[in-house]
Amino acid sequence: MKYGYARVSTIHQDLEVQLRQLEKENCDQIFSEKFTGTNKKRPEFQKLIGMLQERDTLVVTKLDRFARSTQDALEIIKDLFERNIKVHVLNMSVIENTATGRLIFTTFSAFAEFERDMIVERTQEGKMLAKQNPDFREGRPKKFSKQQIFHALSLLENHSYKQVEDMTGISVSTLVRAKKKSKAEKITTKVSI
Repeated sequence: MKYGYARVSTIHQDLEVQLRQLEKENCDQIFSEKFTGTNKKRPEFQKLIGMLQERDTLVVTKLDRFARSTQDALEIIKDLFERNIKVHVLNMSVIENTATGRLIFTTFSAFAEFERDMIVERTQEGKMLAKQNPDFREGRPKKFSKQQIFHALSLLENHSYKQVEDMTGISVSTLVRAKKKSKAEKITTKVSI
């Protein structure tokens, strides 16, 4: 049988392109997940690897979907070759269980790991540069200003959480967190006085 595997690293990324490529390759069954490749314990991938039998083919669109580190990729490919399972990386071709096939696979795995490391390095450099800006705030930007939150909290004195959410667009969970934070700040202020 021919099994496909598609993976993206975050829930915000889309699997559609990979799934279409695997369908085009006539995979009998396709496994997919949104899970970081740096984690070896990818549940769908582990399930797929456990199902593969002799003469099956594992199809992935790119090498970095298969494994992110060269060491991990070599361990997986060695296991698959020992079990007489073929590996087809669409942007590379079928990886043969020959000296040349293993050399090519090792080389491409090293380049995939290098590319990932370069992305991480560039991201860290960008973050360090951004942190030099005094207005830098790590994480997602706040959707609502302090004034908007304060106004919504004042509305809670005469309205329900749901009514305030409808009036301001600020979710109930955000309102609850803001109210708890406001109470904690008031307690801290009283204690320090």
